[in-house]
Amino acid sequence: MSDDDLLEFIDDDDVPSACALRAWKVLIVDDDSDIHDVTTLALSGLEFSGRGIEFLHAYSGKEACQMVRDTADIALMLLDVVMESDHAGLDVVEYVRNELGNQFIRIILRTGQPGQAPEIDVITRYDINDYKHKTELTRQRLFTTIYTGLSAYRDLIALDANRRGLEKVIEGSAQIFELQSLEQFAQGVIEQLSALVFPDDDAVILHASTMAAEASRPELRIIAGSGRFAPLIGADASMALEDAVLSRISQARDEGRLLYHHHDLAIVKERQSEASSFVVYLESEAPLDANSRRLTEMFCRNVAIAWENLGKYKALANA
Repeated sequence: MSDDDLLEFIDDDDVPSACALRAWKVLIVDDDSDIHDVTTLALSGLEFSGRGIEFLHAYSGKEACQMVRDTADIALMLLDVVMESDHAGLDVVEYVRNELGNQFIRIILRTGQPGQAPEIDVITRYDINDYKHKTELTRQRLFTTIYTGLSAYRDLIALDANRRGLEKVIEGSAQIFELQSLEQFAQGVIEQLSALVFPDDDAVILHASTMAAEASRPELRIIAGSGRFAPLIGADASMALEDAVLSRISQARDEGRLLYHHHDLAIVKERQSEASSFVVYLESEAPLDANSRRLTEMFCRNVAIAWENLGKYKALANA
């Protein structure tokens, strides 16, 4: 099996619904409660990229600053200019961009008193993404504004995730190449791959050998794990894992490929000279996005090389 043959996508009709994905967080900042009610009503039922909208509410610049500080994943803020002061909204922009260093949140200024904050002056001096008069924001224009803002936020987050992912691939690959025992190698792969694509999810690594109850079904011994799999280290996988998980692993072993599903993946590397294989299984509540798949494929190519090197190291040590 060549490294180029590692990847295969599994088609499935069970596409996750919007309710299964985290909603986009939109913060409404205005000292007029009616504006909150009207905005929420106008945007009710809005979905973007398969995800709904969760509205957060702040009624002053101070409240807005605290909410953005305490909530890292706010995608967009509809921000009034004049609240507890004539420049309260502009102070929020300064705090978010310069003190918090949050360059991802999309900031839409809305004002009912354009004379207090002239559009040209505000756009040239402050890092905002749009400027609207409240009187011009019909339901259709508000919908378009939100849709455009969320699209920009999504793209910025994707670019940043890709950059950080590539850094982790490089760092993680370097670390696993330094590990010389099977258990260390297995745990290292789990830690690096989990940090790469599933930072809060479960992973299990299995080692297959020819010492088995049935010649056609070698024993699978769990040698490393995280999350719900951690207590199973050392156990026989055929006894400890669910049938669905075993089925996915068996398919990966039989086909010798990296298999993706919406919520899990299985990786296998065979070493024919020793009749052994190295299997990684990960599962996630959220579906695997395209960026995670690309990064996983890159990382697995390095894992395959490191696994071969580990075998050569063991052979030399036992010679």
